[in-house]
Amino acid sequence: VQLQASGGGLVQPGASLKLSCADSKRTFSNNAVGWFRQAPGKEREFVAAITWRGGSTNYADSVKDRFTISRDNAKNMVYLRMNELRPEDTAVYYCAVHRRGNYYYGRSYSYWGQGTQVTVSS
Repeated sequence: VQLQASGGGLVQPGASLKLSCADSKRTFSNNAVGWFRQAPGKEREFVAAITWRGGSTNYADSVKDRFTISRDNAKNMVYLRMNELRPEDTAVYYCAVHRRGNYYYGRSYSYWGQGTQVTVSS
């Protein structure tokens, strides 16, 4: 497994979680990385993306101002800090390496990691 997402769990609305994506084979190198999520019965959707040096980030409107993507290239890690979680944030979250094209489209990415489940419920 090249990419491994972790940090998910069951939390109450309003809580915070920090997801991590570990790259075991340096596929992050010189590439942007994105987070996507997929809820049961729904299509996979873009959450956030960050460029190689972290100078530019992109967010879905639904998570803007609540989620923060970051990376530590020395550790081959990408993170997603999620604050003010809502029930509608419940999904399996995946990280992926961006190859080309629009950050918002899944087809622009390769090397998808195994997801981590986030459940927001009271």
